[in-house]
Amino acid sequence: RQSRHYAVKGGKGALMPASHSSTLDPITLAVIKSALDSIVDEMAFSVITTARSEIVKDVMDFSTCICGADGQMLAQAKTVALHLGAVPVAMSHVLQRYGNDLAPGDAIVLNDPYEGGMHLPDLFMFKPIFLDDTLEGFAVAICHHTDVGGRVPGSNASDSTEIFQEGIRIPAVKLYERGRPNDMLFRLIEKNVRVPDIVRGDIEAQYAACRVGERELSKLLRLYGRDTAHGYLSELMDYAERLTRGEISEWPDGTYRFTDHIDDDGFSDRPIPISVAITVEGDRLVIDYAGSSPQVNAALNSTLSYTQSCSYLSVRCMLEADVPNNAGVFRAMEVRAPEGSIVNPTMPAACAARALTGYRVVDTMFGALAQIVPDRVPAAGEGGNTVVCIGGYRADRSPFIIVDMLCGAWGGRADKDGIDAVTNPSQNMSNTPVEVMEAEHPVRIEAYELVADSCGPGEFRGGLGIGREYRLLAPEAGLQLRADRMRFRPYGLDGGGPARASRNLMTPGGGGDTETLPSKVTRRIVQDDVIRHEQPGGGGFGDPFKRDPERVLQDVLDDKITVEFAAREHGVVVDLADSSLDIAATAALRQNRRR
Repeated sequence: RQSRHYAVKGGKGALMPASHSSTLDPITLAVIKSALDSIVDEMAFSVITTARSEIVKDVMDFSTCICGADGQMLAQAKTVALHLGAVPVAMSHVLQRYGNDLAPGDAIVLNDPYEGGMHLPDLFMFKPIFLDDTLEGFAVAICHHTDVGGRVPGSNASDSTEIFQEGIRIPAVKLYERGRPNDMLFRLIEKNVRVPDIVRGDIEAQYAACRVGERELSKLLRLYGRDTAHGYLSELMDYAERLTRGEISEWPDGTYRFTDHIDDDGFSDRPIPISVAITVEGDRLVIDYAGSSPQVNAALNSTLSYTQSCSYLSVRCMLEADVPNNAGVFRAMEVRAPEGSIVNPTMPAACAARALTGYRVVDTMFGALAQIVPDRVPAAGEGGNTVVCIGGYRADRSPFIIVDMLCGAWGGRADKDGIDAVTNPSQNMSNTPVEVMEAEHPVRIEAYELVADSCGPGEFRGGLGIGREYRLLAPEAGLQLRADRMRFRPYGLDGGGPARASRNLMTPGGGGDTETLPSKVTRRIVQDDVIRHEQPGGGGFGDPFKRDPERVLQDVLDDKITVEFAAREHGVVVDLADSSLDIAATAALRQNRRR
């Protein structure tokens, strides 16, 4: 039947007829959108249920999506958002290499950051989807693998100085051809990694997920007919673009700047600035990272594809929830990053720990976006996950590798407190369960807790950071810590205060004083050594002295803050003897502050 083509009115998600009409039915459009969302989520569920490693099945450091035959992303699962903006770049390398040499049953993999990847542990897999011998799209799965070789277990050290130290580099190459595994490539991978059974198991989980995507998209195309389905898929991309442009058009034109910092690169004390200028021009954005640090000697460099992904994600977080998650959103944005900078490095810059820079890119983007849409942007969160990697050999010489990614806290928001013990908004990841870690590895978790007073004060306080302690039970191991926010704490907004800084501590197993470690560490540890990491919390939002005293009291009673914090940061005096507020003392403190 004849139906109208819908666009956006006022950037609020309200629909209005566009100036032209088509035969596309809006109800069918919504059904197909939901079907695509279900397909990519089913792919994600397949990864979780078939993967071998904790980093994939428990931490959930993986992503799935569906792309069209031209490589444009049609839908992405509710997985690691930071991965997926890089898919179009990786897809372009696959099409360039194999565009005329694809067949049913093929699966192409790559992990090279300089050929569309992000860092070597993230292995991309692309499975072409054919219907009646015609290429219709690609099923895509990305997994962070426990180990890809290199100089340290886990392949994720921040102190590598060139990419050749970081592990095996794989350009776009067929790992499966017409359904048959490439045994030579599998053997090459297995010989270059420390836990080959786990790595192979996760690769096969990716292949299984891609087969699910292939099966379900084929069903969808057959149900609606190829030509009809392609019309709706194209419209979904255009629809996402229109919604995005519609919202941006309501933002005030101008250029908005913000700079945040990484503490250092681990080799020197020099801070590493990340600067962004977001220019709103009608219904489009220009995002420019001029002024950011040159690329560094450490493995903190973020490839352009990853920087683009972080930029797209940051803007997507400010849009209404019903905007489809596809590449149409990206069309409204242009990302510029100086070549040879930490956000667009050149070969052979190391980039294993590039996620830290990506998190700071998001924080920097949020700082600029807070000037554009202040009611939508929270104060800074914990600064992205901390990676604690402990790898070595058990007493029987069998290898083990722990890659623990601690997710912490959100900053305060315009009308709500930040959230404690939650994934960073750029991740959609989870903390490894204590029981799983202890069952699989020679380590005992001595503490796993919220850190009191770690939140930034505000009318709406930040979330609390997480503290975790690891006692090594193996004879010895290598430790890698990738943390940050010791010097440049998570910022507050609208008068809110910054969160407390992070801390790394080591207590020797043989006795001795506890040692404070720097933010980035690569060292040996021995049996019974205890490593403790405390994340920062989230920054506060709004004037801390405007916080409801009753809420401050409840935070004290819940052991989230101390009585000293309550008095110092909020001007609230708590009498612990009877768990009540000292109203007179509170009034005096707050009155004195106003003076």
